[in-house]
Amino acid sequence: MKRILMIEDEQVIAEVVQDYLEASGYAVDRADQGDTGLELAKKGGYDLLLLDLMLPHTDGFEICRRVRETSNVPILMMSARKEDIDKIRGLGLGADDYVTKPFSVAELVARVKAHLARYDRLVADQPVHPRDELRLKGLLLDKQARKVFVNGKETALTSKEYDLLLFLASHPNRVFTKDELFERIWGWDASGDNATVTVHISKLRDKIEADPSKPQYIETVWGVGYRFQV
Repeated sequence: MKRILMIEDEQVIAEVVQDYLEASGYAVDRADQGDTGLELAKKGGYDLLLLDLMLPHTDGFEICRRVRETSNVPILMMSARKEDIDKIRGLGLGADDYVTKPFSVAELVARVKAHLARYDRLVADQPVHPRDELRLKGLLLDKQARKVFVNGKETALTSKEYDLLLFLASHPNRVFTKDELFERIWGWDASGDNATVTVHISKLRDKIEADPSKPQYIETVWGVGYRFQV
């Protein structure tokens, strides 16, 4: 049975969402404060996190950032804040989706199912290959461990940063538009728009490029999109 951690301080919303999720066959743990929720998340064992942004003691942005330091499980943010900057910030910190309140609980459950299925396809169902690696120009991607090494030194990436880098590196010299990358990595059912791609490309360059202003890996093709150059 899949286990979900919901960190939400609005009791009515939390109870309704929990009832729907449990009726769909999921086990749900709840926390109504950011600090206690973060401690539960850090202990691991959960397949997905539902995360409110405005929480007592520790906000959702900080929880997302801390969880992404050690885990790639799907994170769905829930918030009454509708500003694009909050969505972009959340997705940039490694969240997989952003749902604005008030929302349809049935739609939220559908998103949960979709993200769990996508995560299983990307990670859990991958065949084990002891040396399933991709090496390009001093860059090493360990597909089994989902780790990245730049000139032999490990670089920590969020789940979506890794997925984006792996996709581009697996198709060297091919140009992809932002719309194509958003569809491939996030899926059209995800919240947000192709501006999310720009944010993630910028963060990737900061982490893997010796000089992000003169990238040797991810090249911008002006007016078109991006490509991994070899």
